[in-house]
Amino acid sequence: MNAHQALSTWAEVDLAAIENNVRLTKAHTNVQVMAIVKANAYGHGALPVARAALRAGATWLSVARIEEALELRQAGLECPILLLGYIPPAQVQPAIQNQFSITVWSQEQIEQAASIAARIGSKARLHLKVDTGMSRLGVQPGTASGLASLLAHTPAVLFEGLFTHFARADETDPTTTDLQASRFLQVLKNLDELAIHPSLVHAANSAASLTRSSASFDMVRLGIAMYGLHPSAECPLPADFRPALTWKTVLSQVKTLPAGRGVSYGHEYVTQKVQERIGTVPVGYADGFRRTSGNQALVGGCRVLVIGRVCMDQIMLQLDQVPEAKAGDEVVLIGFQGQEHLSAEQVARHWHTINYEVTCGIGSRVPRLYLNSD
Repeated sequence: MNAHQALSTWAEVDLAAIENNVRLTKAHTNVQVMAIVKANAYGHGALPVARAALRAGATWLSVARIEEALELRQAGLECPILLLGYIPPAQVQPAIQNQFSITVWSQEQIEQAASIAARIGSKARLHLKVDTGMSRLGVQPGTASGLASLLAHTPAVLFEGLFTHFARADETDPTTTDLQASRFLQVLKNLDELAIHPSLVHAANSAASLTRSSASFDMVRLGIAMYGLHPSAECPLPADFRPALTWKTVLSQVKTLPAGRGVSYGHEYVTQKVQERIGTVPVGYADGFRRTSGNQALVGGCRVLVIGRVCMDQIMLQLDQVPEAKAGDEVVLIGFQGQEHLSAEQVARHWHTINYEVTCGIGSRVPRLYLNSD
């Protein structure tokens, strides 16, 4: 049965596109790829995307929270997984037991991980994060050597990685990223003088992997580009990267209304013509479709306007330019239909946000259908 006969709204995720984008990154950087699959793989589905990335040659996965990592491990993925964010103290032991790599930035974290690892007869795999200018998590560059020395000489600890994160690598002005890179290189120089060599050094996000080969080091962290989405307007992807996600729904009803008829809550839209064709679509802000005026959708290969207020579960479309449209026809909210295309970037500009938030915001009640899975 076709999706439009079985579902009211759904997202199609092309895993071949994920694999393509990972392979392109590996070929371009010639280093290891860490596939970032946090936030349910930016809304694409963590487990299927993780498997596709690994098939394509990624050697690491990364998430923000331990719950995300446990989902992957419990599904049988045995590859290294880095926890990028904060771990509650009670979760440190499960993280070590599951051989997750943990991001640290303080002496207290290192000592706690070492104590727990020694008690359970294991090793704590730790990555030291250096705050070179993101001003989020991380140790300051001037005190990084002390923590690195502690990591290198603490029993039950494996000093597995050293990394930083660029704040403005997706912008054309390189000044800030140059400064961050120079601070990070100074940290590496200081560690080299102390004969401290973590197993992995990584700094490049998607934008830097495309524009700054000097930041590739041992591994790049591939996030937004893996999904075929542009890091920013100033840092577009090469043409051979492909977007993986299409968001679809259907026309549930098509009706003809007379002039003067209000549409949706508040009657912000009132029909003007003698007759107007209005289509109802079963998707709304509970699915992640923003309650913003002027939204568009694709019907019959044409762009049509969303009219009236977006409801929790439904929207209405003005269909006069698609006279052949009928109930049951497919509607595209993100993706291609015929020769027309509504990209996540276009939707993001209309919503005054970024493509990351658009795909991450597609709700959990929207089923993900996977194309080209193994």
